[in-house]
Amino acid sequence: MSENRPEDRPDDRSDHNLRVLRGCSLLSGLPDEALREAAALARARPFRANEVLYARGEVQSALSVVGAGSVRISSTSSDGREIMLTLFEPGAWFGDTVFSPGMPRVFGATAHSDGELVEVPGQAYRDLLARYPQAYPRTLDMLSRRLWSAISIIEDNGLRDMPGRVGRRLLFLAQMHEHDGQVGEANGPVTFKLTREHIANMMGMTRQGVHRVLKVLEGEGLIAFSYGRVTVPDREALRRYLEESTQK
Repeated sequence: MSENRPEDRPDDRSDHNLRVLRGCSLLSGLPDEALREAAALARARPFRANEVLYARGEVQSALSVVGAGSVRISSTSSDGREIMLTLFEPGAWFGDTVFSPGMPRVFGATAHSDGELVEVPGQAYRDLLARYPQAYPRTLDMLSRRLWSAISIIEDNGLRDMPGRVGRRLLFLAQMHEHDGQVGEANGPVTFKLTREHIANMMGMTRQGVHRVLKVLEGEGLIAFSYGRVTVPDREALRRYLEESTQK
């Protein structure tokens, strides 16, 4: 993806940024005039596959929204192997340190494919929240969902069987990929890119093991898997299945 050309007008870049930011669920609580302010201050950052976007431990405060392509959030094992934790596609946001300036990033972010980020400076975003407090309920709701999902994944390691652990991770990813049109629609289907290899890397499983687990979840009608894409047709049904599985 090429850089902005010299003849690109600032208004064109701002309009492009605005289209990306409007697709971000975290920002859906901001009124349109606030989104326009954010778009004018944001910068589009093209990236290439496997480019390191942010290093673990880096102190940098910005809200990053995926405008095109995909970004993987990962950590590194003791033997130097990269462990992918999640994969973000267009509309998804990351950079939770934007709410805690001065805190180091816990995980690294790497381009999974060619694409682009739209980055809103941390201080500018915090100023917008201060001037448009009506955005706080939506902001807190999204942060609470992420916290709930993260704690649930930790819990899964000790309480769930492998279908339950994989199901929880898929539910987490479905929530990460919901956009404005899906906000609040607990039963709305969500589709995102994910291969068996990605799941195996996330969960520390073999590809064959992943295949068996996916067949269990597909047999329950909880997911559909085809051509490197996963669809969660009913997030509430998957959530109920996960809750019931811990009670057995």
